[in-house]
Amino acid sequence: MSADIAAIVVTYRSAETIALCLQRLLAAAGVAAVRVVDNGSDDGTLEIVARIASMDPRLRFIANPDNPGFAVACNQGASDVDAAWLAFVNPDCLVEPDTLLRLRESARGLGPALLGADLVDEEGVRDGAARRRDPDFGAMLAGLVGRARATDLALAPSQERLQCVDAVSGALMLMPRSLFVRLGGFDEGYRLHAEDLDLCRRARESGATVAVDNHVRVVHVRGVSSRSRPVFVEWHKHRGLWRYFRRFEAARRGPLTRLLVRVAIALRFVLAAARAWWRARA
Repeated sequence: MSADIAAIVVTYRSAETIALCLQRLLAAAGVAAVRVVDNGSDDGTLEIVARIASMDPRLRFIANPDNPGFAVACNQGASDVDAAWLAFVNPDCLVEPDTLLRLRESARGLGPALLGADLVDEEGVRDGAARRRDPDFGAMLAGLVGRARATDLALAPSQERLQCVDAVSGALMLMPRSLFVRLGGFDEGYRLHAEDLDLCRRARESGATVAVDNHVRVVHVRGVSSRSRPVFVEWHKHRGLWRYFRRFEAARRGPLTRLLVRVAIALRFVLAAARAWWRARA
């Protein structure tokens, strides 16, 4: 079986899980190269990566002196490899030996495609971000004026092996390099969060299939890198949501709606940041 998959891993304070993540990637079938792009970690992440890289020539790393963001780092990693397939894997995702090979074989039957997997935590609880709808800004505004509507973006898994969705999680994405290049990679205007929603939407609008392989299950130890700066993460999550709205929705909306969406996103940030700050203190 040919090895034509390059795995791109972006790290930031990922010492807790990066060794196991890389060991599993290097043991996975079909992996020709692994690129780690580190965004200024100060917790020993790079030392762990360098030690593992010294034992396997397929692994190389790029050490950014600062943190330019997830999208920038993904594009850096992708530009450093020439494999036919690209897998973007979070440092807290633990693939099985056949994970990427099975995703590749599923994608091959779909034409241009961007695939995700059935993500679960260590207890086997499904990650809602694995199957998502596009953001519902109408529901957000309804909540702002007290007319509650469901705003959950998560979709339930279907009985089908390949489930078409609006977006998969950026924690694990596989696609042909040709599709990634045609899309221009990740939009580097996003710093953290929503860049996966953006990439999936552009993939769909280009005619590609976006789907989850429900038969491929991967453990995702969520939020390892985010725990150290929860308010920072919430700020960029909501900043990314506003960028997504401006890119895909704003042109179809009037000035008042655009203003109200901005207010709604700001209020959501304040509430989310307060909860994150309180959890961090607790």
